[in-house]
Amino acid sequence: MTRHETRLQRREEVATGTMAFHFEKPAGFDFKPGQAIDVLLPSPIGTDPHGLRHTFSIVSAPYEGELVVATRLRDTAFKRSLKALPLGSRVEIEGPFGSFTLHNARVRPAVFIAGGIGITPFISMLRQATRDRSPQQRLLLYTNRRPDDAAYIDELKVLERRSETFRLVATTTEPVDRGGSGGLQPRRIDGPFIQRAVAHLAEPVYYVAGPPGLVEGMRRTLNDAGVDDDDIRSEDFHGY
Repeated sequence: MTRHETRLQRREEVATGTMAFHFEKPAGFDFKPGQAIDVLLPSPIGTDPHGLRHTFSIVSAPYEGELVVATRLRDTAFKRSLKALPLGSRVEIEGPFGSFTLHNARVRPAVFIAGGIGITPFISMLRQATRDRSPQQRLLLYTNRRPDDAAYIDELKVLERRSETFRLVATTTEPVDRGGSGGLQPRRIDGPFIQRAVAHLAEPVYYVAGPPGLVEGMRRTLNDAGVDDDDIRSEDFHGY
């Protein structure tokens, strides 16, 4: 796997407890939306089962001039080290890799189901598709516990307004006051909910990303709704 050197340019909070890290894009680094990289830090703080390495989906789109990853700031040695990394620090990345990418038959719609930080590969896909003015129908079902947990929600609303072929449905699993919902529906994504949301789409391909429990549950829900495994692609975010 190809290894590149890069530098941390900036960091930003994209939701409560979730931070994005912006790195220089190495010359000649090409990838497909939905792919991932390994980030290798120069030194750890404490000990961690992942050591100096952690896998992240790429948030930025291929046309952009930087590489961006985002993560929940869990209390692990790797993430403490990443958060404390001074701007301008050199790190190494390996990749890109992964097959969690859009299907080639773009006449078939894509249905994205994201839980929490599982949104990251879909941001890359949606940014690129919007820039390319893709005619492919795209539906995103995005669930979080609370509105403040929904990373990139404001950008997703903008992307929806800019594209006639992209629709966003965002939900929360905990009840919230209407005034503080940010337009997110307080309900879980279950079989009947998905069937209503995709009723206007012919033969969609489903993409599921998020915590392992959500991914397993969504695959089971889709199977129960009659969706064949060949039309479901998934990616687990372990320890995210």
